Amino acid sequence: MKYKINKRQIIVFIIIIIFTIFLYQFNQIDKVQLYHQNGKSFESGEVVDIIQDNITDNGNQIGKQIVTIKLLSGPYKGKIVEANSSSSYLYGTHCQIGMRVIVDISESQNSLYVNVYSFDRSHIIYAIVVFFLMSLWIVGGKQGFNSAIALIFTFICIIFLFLPMIYKGVSPILSAMIISILITIVTMYLIGGWTSKTMTAIIGTISGVIISGIFAFIFSWLTHISGYNVSDIEQLVYLEQMTSIHIGELMYAGILISTLGAIMDVAMSISSTLNEIYYHNPYLSVKELFHSGQNVGKDMMGTMSNTLILAFTGSSINTLIFIYAYDYPLLQIMNMYSIGIEIIQGIAATLGVILTVPLVSLISAYHLKHKAINPIDTF
Repeated sequence: MKYKINKRQIIVFIIIIIFTIFLYQFNQIDKVQLYHQNGKSFESGEVVDIIQDNITDNGNQIGKQIVTIKLLSGPYKGKIVEANSSSSYLYGTHCQIGMRVIVDISESQNSLYVNVYSFDRSHIIYAIVVFFLMSLWIVGGKQGFNSAIALIFTFICIIFLFLPMIYKGVSPILSAMIISILITIVTMYLIGGWTSKTMTAIIGTISGVIISGIFAFIFSWLTHISGYNVSDIEQLVYLEQMTSIHIGELMYAGILISTLGAIMDVAMSISSTLNEIYYHNPYLSVKELFHSGQNVGKDMMGTMSNTLILAFTGSSINTLIFIYAYDYPLLQIMNMYSIGIEIIQGIAATLGVILTVPLVSLISAYHLKHKAINPIDTF
């Protein structure tokens, strides 16, 4: 047994090395320069003095600050420069002496033009992520650690595989399917091991994601809504003209990715429950196991449906506030592209979750009764 474990670990290690090399080579991309970047960079710095403040007598901030910054990175590290900082909500910040900031540096004719881009919050963001992963590990133990590894793997796949595939001209829908399958297999393996319940959950998850995609396509066709009806379409069309990205498929790819987590949760929960039930009572029939999975799934449908609908609602809260504040008529609301897209996304994702329940229940019940294996044994 010890030899098998060591052999498996060696195989996993070799796969990791090969996958890492592949990702490195796959990300060697010469990107199209969409705007002029020569002589322009973003660097970290520290505010050392405030030359001109922008606080009025009543405490409001109007106009811009003029400050001096000590650069802490880049080719001009250690240099003291003068910079402007606006009072915009999106760019700039109200500088104070000693504050770490990010500056936008433009070099022209041996002169530096520096503007404060934002407060330097990168180290805080990193600390929050580490805190989250450590909490997952401490509370969840070994399973929590494996879940953290799965999250890291998911992040790596999205950034270094999914996005480059789309940029290189691969269909976003196909890219989303490949990523979903890969993330599902690795996540399920890390959480449940290579067992009967894991295999069932993988099949159910992939099937549920495909179902969501099919419903999203059908609903979009019926409502005459496409990926070209999304917000920021002008910028996306320009991006499509300059690169190989198929922006018309991005909406569907987003639906597939967004449903993956919820469907994965439902599939693993039902598969694990049925395996446990069958382990303690192996005399149950396929029909009885199927109904047990259905009963468990019914309780999950409500919570998961709410989870998905609320998630999509939260992502469009700004639009909803505008609609409510301006008191749009119902006929206009129901025919707004943004509302139609959110409804399609939410319902397609929820239908994927709902139909995953009977699908996983049936697959798991049939598999347990006809494979003649102990449900907790590994393949």
